[in-house]
Amino acid sequence: MNLLGKVAIVTGSNTGIGFEVALDLYQKGAKVYVACRNEEKAQAAIERMKQTGGSGGLVFGHLDLSSLDAVKQFANEVLSEESRLDYLVNNAGIMIPPPSKTADGYEIQFGVNFIGHFALTGHLFSLLKETKGSRVVTVSSIAHRNSVIDFDNFRLEKEYNHWREYGQSKLADIIFALELDKRLKSSGSHILSLAAHPGFSKTDLQKYMDKDMLASLELMTAKDGAQPILAACLREDAEGGQYWGPDGPNEQKGKPALAKIDEAALDEELNTRLWDWAEEVTGVVF
Repeated sequence: MNLLGKVAIVTGSNTGIGFEVALDLYQKGAKVYVACRNEEKAQAAIERMKQTGGSGGLVFGHLDLSSLDAVKQFANEVLSEESRLDYLVNNAGIMIPPPSKTADGYEIQFGVNFIGHFALTGHLFSLLKETKGSRVVTVSSIAHRNSVIDFDNFRLEKEYNHWREYGQSKLADIIFALELDKRLKSSGSHILSLAAHPGFSKTDLQKYMDKDMLASLELMTAKDGAQPILAACLREDAEGGQYWGPDGPNEQKGKPALAKIDEAALDEELNTRLWDWAEEVTGVVF
């Protein structure tokens, strides 16, 4: 596949799944924004990618998803530089860190994993609209299963539970992808919105996990874990509203295939409510 002339943004692409997605798109010829908070790590990742001899371009973009002001600033820089955006990969995430909040006062996982990406997509929406065949791929997780959206606990109002908060953020991500797809289809838009997850893959995301628990898991490589995300980006038979993941037992590992969407993400009334809430608090309407 030749992606020459196409433009992609992959958030959190200095390491792990994001790195592998960005590398693949770059090797296929796309101009890829390595959108990260830490410039030093991002530039090191860019150098590693360049050493593979890809045919595309690599650009560092400073993106701090924990600040809505910083998200807008990054988006404005892209809008001033680019006339198209073919792939927006909402990949960056954090998992079970110590309790903390974003610059805007939200629980850090919910704020970074969901709110930041919602705002980013909205700010870049005009560019996606101008690009025929553009796609938004939002990375969720197996952890969205059996999670709940608690509107009374977006700002750490309740005692912190790291896995509950992570699950909520990843449920919000898949809801975002599905609700965006619904709205795109109803407006007749050409943009595709899909979700994907990497199964159980070895990345920096697990740095806060219990070491014994981690040792008990069979983990794919980050490259293998990136394949469902790339399938959602690139496969010609992929459709808006789909959720891609590994095809093995419990979707923990395997080849890219359509994954199971938990019932928690299919409540249309809840999904609309979360979307309206996100528009209100971010001030981003699209």
